[in-house]
Amino acid sequence: MQGPVHSAERRIWRDGQSGGGARLIPEETAIALTYNGGTYAVMMGTPGDLRDFAIGFSLSEGIVQSPDEIETLDVVELADGIELRMWLKSSHAELVNERRRHIAGPTGCGICGVESIAEAVRPAAIVPEGRSFAPSEIMAAMADITVLQQINIQTRAVHAAAFWTPAQGIVALREDVGRHNALDKLAGALVQETVPASEGIVLLTSRVSVEMVQKTAAIGAPLMVAVSAPTALAVRTADAAGITLAAIARSDGFEIFTHPGRIVLTRDTGVAEATHVA
Repeated sequence: MQGPVHSAERRIWRDGQSGGGARLIPEETAIALTYNGGTYAVMMGTPGDLRDFAIGFSLSEGIVQSPDEIETLDVVELADGIELRMWLKSSHAELVNERRRHIAGPTGCGICGVESIAEAVRPAAIVPEGRSFAPSEIMAAMADITVLQQINIQTRAVHAAAFWTPAQGIVALREDVGRHNALDKLAGALVQETVPASEGIVLLTSRVSVEMVQKTAAIGAPLMVAVSAPTALAVRTADAAGITLAAIARSDGFEIFTHPGRIVLTRDTGVAEATHVA
């Protein structure tokens, strides 16, 4: 199977000088998700951690509630892409038939198989209270993901989604050219390891759209932290779901947009005033 990274020859022109050589770039391929013999969605993504992707996508899209509802899962390499071939228990077949669409999604398309605006902006699951976190823990978590993004270190062209706990540090990290795909892969990895989501933080190297909040809520994490800003709809959705949303995370701090009570701020952190939420 094609790997997640490809070596490409290129010419270079910088500072008035020409050159050349190879550069590592991320692979991108069509990935079809099929259920009970029918195509549900076709996504463009990175061909790695595909079992995690299939399970996480199925959970975040509400197709199944547990990996046990997927009877078989086969990764099938085709001439022009990869098929994630799943067969569900009979009780879930009808749901897929109702929502099945033949969709060609752009890289990281976050909403698939939906037929109405109401379904696209559906309320996210309500997350449990979970534990509280200190700013120093959040900063340490964000620092940890940088050195673990192996594909991005090679290519500088992919997103990452990770899960961090105070007890274990980075529990899992998944990468993909699509930010939604990376988060789906992370969800699949966590559910297979039965990691308690209420004890940790979802970390994102991307902006926060509403779909990212919906997927984090499906995971059950009480806190999500991203390097870029959220959309207004993402903030409203996180607020309604009970998720603490922190974003614009940099080496000097971050900004909290919803449910600030889970982040214990004190004057000596140096970020209390900057992250005040009315």
